[in-house]
Amino acid sequence: MPEIGYTLSSEEHHPNDLVEYAGRAEEVGFDFLSISDHFHPWNSNQGEAPFVWSTLGGVAAATDDVDVGVGVSAPIMRMHPAIYAQAAATAAAMFDGRNFYAGVGTGEALNEHVLGDHWPEHEVRLEMLEEAVEVIDDLWTGENVSFHGEHYTVENAKLFTLPEERPPICVSAYGEQAAKAAADFGDGFWSVGPQDAIETWEAEGGDGPRFCQLQACVADSEDEAVSTAHELWPNSGLPGELSAILPTPKHFEQATQMVSEDDIRDGSILTGPDAQQHIDSIQEAIDKGYDHVYTMQIGDDQEALFDLYQEEVLPSF
Repeated sequence: MPEIGYTLSSEEHHPNDLVEYAGRAEEVGFDFLSISDHFHPWNSNQGEAPFVWSTLGGVAAATDDVDVGVGVSAPIMRMHPAIYAQAAATAAAMFDGRNFYAGVGTGEALNEHVLGDHWPEHEVRLEMLEEAVEVIDDLWTGENVSFHGEHYTVENAKLFTLPEERPPICVSAYGEQAAKAAADFGDGFWSVGPQDAIETWEAEGGDGPRFCQLQACVADSEDEAVSTAHELWPNSGLPGELSAILPTPKHFEQATQMVSEDDIRDGSILTGPDAQQHIDSIQEAIDKGYDHVYTMQIGDDQEALFDLYQEEVLPSF
């Protein structure tokens, strides 16, 4: 049975609010929560970027049964994979008895360049991610680990706090090369929007949970929703690889001057009060092969999405 989830958007909300929304989402009836991991928001209007691993402690305490995933982290530069392994293991242990999904990807310069390291091309980052997952896997055995790879070194490291079950590592992929790699070294698939790459991942033997995020702005009218989404989330309208290579919110603000309200209206964000639009989009993702579909509500009015899903969307599934 496909599961339907809710996004805890770290780019827009204070960590205390995210904890509150997590409890509310469980109350509404969502099957799982996904939370984003950013050092910066995409632009200044979004306005937040709390440390995800601290927020997860609050989410664990504020909820009882709902599953949780991090979608996604990049354990390749800003966070060494050994530190990621400890952080994710601790978080998973706090969700004792629930599913915890470790989403990983090759990241964006926006978040990962902050320590001053060179931002490598995607092929190199993909190699780094594969080696990082190897480090994480070794440490999650609970054994003493020394690792001397091309990109990472670990000396005499042992994790003492581990969850009872190893979390699946779900790899984010948008192109054919990344999808093949995700099938090779990951335990699942993660994307924003239904991506054709899932077909490559499946053809290459990919198996495990498959996550797809939908972006929405539920409001009283389509015009109001488009205006809010254009103000807060114009980055959804950027083409190609810009989102992966622009280094600061200021650069995103400059680039998104090219994005109009019509681009938002004609784009991938679900806008307005129409429940059927959400139902159809969720079903489209399910038909494409995703078994975990979750929705992000853009803007301060999270209750608008909670009400719509509680009354109309979730009962349809």
